[in-house]
Amino acid sequence: SVIVETSYGDVTIDLFTEEAPLATRNFLKLCKLKYYNNCIFHNIQHDYLAQTGDPTSTGRGGESIYGRLYGPQANYFKNEISKSLKHVEVGMVGMANKGPDTNASQWYITTGPNLDSLDGKHTIFGKVVEGLETLLKLNTAFVDKDGRPLQVIRIRHTIILDDPYDDPPGLDYPSESPPPVVDAPKGFLPETSVLGEVPIIDEDQLEEQLELKEASARAEVLEILGDIPDAEIKPERAVLFVCQLNPITTDDDLELIFSRFGNIVSCEILRDKVSGDSLQYAFIEYDAERSAEEAFFKMNKVLIDDRRIHVDFSQSVAKAEFASGGGWKNYYADKAKQLNSGGRHQARKRKGGFGGGDDFDLVFDERSSKRSRGGDRRERDDRRARGRDERDRSRGSGRDRDRDRDRDRDRYSRRDSGRESSSYRDRDRGRDRGRDRDRDSERRGDRDREGDRGRDRRDRDSSRRDRR
Repeated sequence: SVIVETSYGDVTIDLFTEEAPLATRNFLKLCKLKYYNNCIFHNIQHDYLAQTGDPTSTGRGGESIYGRLYGPQANYFKNEISKSLKHVEVGMVGMANKGPDTNASQWYITTGPNLDSLDGKHTIFGKVVEGLETLLKLNTAFVDKDGRPLQVIRIRHTIILDDPYDDPPGLDYPSESPPPVVDAPKGFLPETSVLGEVPIIDEDQLEEQLELKEASARAEVLEILGDIPDAEIKPERAVLFVCQLNPITTDDDLELIFSRFGNIVSCEILRDKVSGDSLQYAFIEYDAERSAEEAFFKMNKVLIDDRRIHVDFSQSVAKAEFASGGGWKNYYADKAKQLNSGGRHQARKRKGGFGGGDDFDLVFDERSSKRSRGGDRRERDDRRARGRDERDRSRGSGRDRDRDRDRDRDRYSRRDSGRESSSYRDRDRGRDRGRDRDRDSERRGDRDREGDRGRDRRDRDSSRRDRR
């Protein structure tokens, strides 16, 4: 028996010395040489097996005890297939090989039952009798698509409990175990603690990491397509998104309510481009994140104009622009600085924009910097009046269409009723003509019968006269 101490826990292996003497002898003597110390589990297949025993950590190395004793030509030893040993349960220990009779130092522990595909191809030389919880940890370790663990899972020590084989001459057994290895092989995450148990990344943390990687990949694609200025861009924390507004709520009303939390740089309710009606959501930007946070905590679910609004931090980066020499920066920040100096924005073409092509800066015209809120209110009132006129016209045209449709319906109904009445009259006249024809045919039949009776009487009278 051998105890194998790993960074995930200990396992105790009982060896089948009678069924596999070559494999068990090789395993015991390599353990005595401390050959497996600091080896990692380089291949883990969930519900299948966990493989180790390669000091190179690549899965292509390893030397048997026979190769050490007799040279490279004796490195591989033959399979020992026993009909009584099958991979029927978790914890079976077997030799890993790359074909028949190519056993060296690598071995595996099964982490799933009924693995018939391994029977007859690999030498089973032991079975785990203690430490099944360690096998469960191995089986649930996070691995890549090729089965390589993301974090180092290392064999720290091997302790021989019973060795029935004599030590062959020519082997130099170490007096103590080699020092533990701290550095991780290339492609593996290192152990966080050499002496303590390595913490396992739980499923929630791994899922969060994968989601972050997927989001980063999508952001890079959007940057390539030009939908966002930079993959690392993030929405401003000082901008709030407010929705579920009452249509009658105005920009000034909203700004007045939210201004008690700090200086507001901009407050805009989004409106329909044609009718000017409120779309019932708005963006509010403060000059400080603390003001936005305070407004978020105190204004969410508050009633404004009989509507319970919803407040959240904005997730939009649509206002970002490219500033020459300074990378991407926020539109609102530029607007705040330039509004302080006065002016409204115009379009001015410049060179050297995103991708080196033409772009547009926002510049400000001082002549229009003094536009009052009264002018903004008059413009909004004009837009609303135009919208009401258009709705009234559309309603009037709709009522005209309804009246025309009603007249057409009446005309069609009268015409249909006339057709029905005429058809009824024609049917009645046809019925009357049929009755007249029946009466005429009955009269002709009566006259024919009377004529036949008259002829019969005349014939009888003539026959009487002849007899006389």
